[in-house]
Amino acid sequence: MIMQKQIEILKITRNNILSEINDMSLSELSTIPTGYKNSVIWNVAHVVVTQQLLCYKLSGLEMCLDSNFVDKYKKGSVAVNKLTEEELDYIIEQLIALPTQLETDFSNNKFKSFTEYSTSYNFTLNSVEDAIQFNNVHDGLHFGYIMAMKKSL
Repeated sequence: MIMQKQIEILKITRNNILSEINDMSLSELSTIPTGYKNSVIWNVAHVVVTQQLLCYKLSGLEMCLDSNFVDKYKKGSVAVNKLTEEELDYIIEQLIALPTQLETDFSNNKFKSFTEYSTSYNFTLNSVEDAIQFNNVHDGLHFGYIMAMKKSL
């Protein structure tokens, strides 16, 4: 029951992110506002990638994303390219679809092992349950960045 609530929070946060960016142009989404290292769309894609790394990769499962996409938006990467309509569509599709995939995979007990991971937040993840809960904190942090960046544009 607790994990169902955590996945519900994930879905709500993802929908809030989508609502925040819905009225933004490709140019606005890919602009890096003064004082920031990345763009709004980088933050959106970054939450998509991070959830896959924390939940799937640390559980020894294949991620649902291409490794080039993961490399482009993982922690430590920076936005460099202008956004295409096709890439935006893909990011939005994954933003919404992957929480449902996580819910299905979690319900079907696909997560059997987990590699302990210490986050830069100074919190150690010991299970996929920890990863799902921490991912919600991470998504919320980046949702806040997205809202602030949008106001800066």
